[in-house]
Amino acid sequence: MNNRSAWARGTECGCAGKARHWGYTDLRMAYKQLLENAVLAYPIENFGRFDQVSKLTILAIALALYDSGIAYAKDKKQDISILGTNTCGALEANLTYFNDYIANGRILGRGNLFIYTLPSSPLAEAAIHFGLTGKLLYLGFAKNTAGESLKYALNMLKTEIYKTILLVNANSEKASCLVLQK
Repeated sequence: MNNRSAWARGTECGCAGKARHWGYTDLRMAYKQLLENAVLAYPIENFGRFDQVSKLTILAIALALYDSGIAYAKDKKQDISILGTNTCGALEANLTYFNDYIANGRILGRGNLFIYTLPSSPLAEAAIHFGLTGKLLYLGFAKNTAGESLKYALNMLKTEIYKTILLVNANSEKASCLVLQK
């Protein structure tokens, strides 16, 4: 089994296998650096409109794919699954949307905020950009979120159905991605 990992947090992102990391002051700068260093094969549509969790998720996945040597292209589809987890689901996005709804007189909340009120939305944004067509699933566990998610992913790999799984743990402060392959 080949396993690689990557992360984006605070003012740094990187990947373990290739022992590369980049410092940044904000996620816009991290995004530009990953484009310039060919970690991202092409620009991410609407990256600036993503919520914080989605931005961190997609950067961590890009770094993990780069670390694993898994190339992707704009019109290329790959049977790679994404499993995501964290300790709070989409609570932050839901609060942001609700506060926007209140601020707009309880009549209308902005649609670009509503999109991220599901915990699977950051995973879906990544699947769309990278052309990943495998299973997409958010896993919510009451205890030991990372450990239980890893067990779940490893059990999936034991079947003949799954060859590559991206296991993402992301919130608004940090994201990590582990590539699990047979």
